[in-house]
Amino acid sequence: MSKRNSPEAKRAARERLRAERERQAKKERTRRQLLVGLTVVAVLVVVAGIGVLVAKLNDKDTGDDMAVTTAGAKAEKTVDVYEDLRCPACASFEQAMGEQLQKGAEQGKYKLRVHLGSIIDDNMGGSGSRNAARALGAAKAVSVKAFAEYKQALYSKKWHPEEQDDKFADNAYLLKVSDTVPELKDNKTFEKAVKGKKYNKWAKDMIAGFNGAEIQATPTVKIDGEQVQPQDLPGKLKDMGVDLKSGSGGEKKQ
Repeated sequence: MSKRNSPEAKRAARERLRAERERQAKKERTRRQLLVGLTVVAVLVVVAGIGVLVAKLNDKDTGDDMAVTTAGAKAEKTVDVYEDLRCPACASFEQAMGEQLQKGAEQGKYKLRVHLGSIIDDNMGGSGSRNAARALGAAKAVSVKAFAEYKQALYSKKWHPEEQDDKFADNAYLLKVSDTVPELKDNKTFEKAVKGKKYNKWAKDMIAGFNGAEIQATPTVKIDGEQVQPQDLPGKLKDMGVDLKSGSGGEKKQ
């Protein structure tokens, strides 16, 4: 009998085999643990990414992204106007200051952002605030200029109804007002959008952004985030170089 086939040699061979199996098992356990660890990390990364995305979407739903910038997009200062389209005080405000506000923004004095809410719908019933906001969404799809001019028309003495009169709930009335805006008059695409539901979500998101700002009354005006009382606004605009007498906003910024 050779030493290779001796009992000692066989025991040594078995020991080597057992040791090799233990090494392979340990190696396999380590590999599985590494895979599990990498999977957990990957899941955490995905969850974190989803969290960031949801936060951004929530910010969009309730933040300033839903505001409509009507002029002065590149200006350093910002004027935010929070309004309800059924609000009589907003109509008076727009009739007194709307042109000067818009002109100042067009001259680059500030960025003018419009936020629309539905306080009167919520408190008194009806749907005019939401419906008119939806129509303005359709006007914005035509152009920002059409949006601004249509808003001005809706707030005008001629067309703005009494607070308790929910005329803006009537699409025919909204289209009658829109006929005073050159870009919207006889615009079949706009007319179809007003009669349909295309801009329902746009109006809903706009109002959600308004609600997220926790505005208690309309109109509310903020300059660079600081609320300004309506009676103080002319002085603030004058300080920013807006010519209140002519409504021209001063020299055009190049």
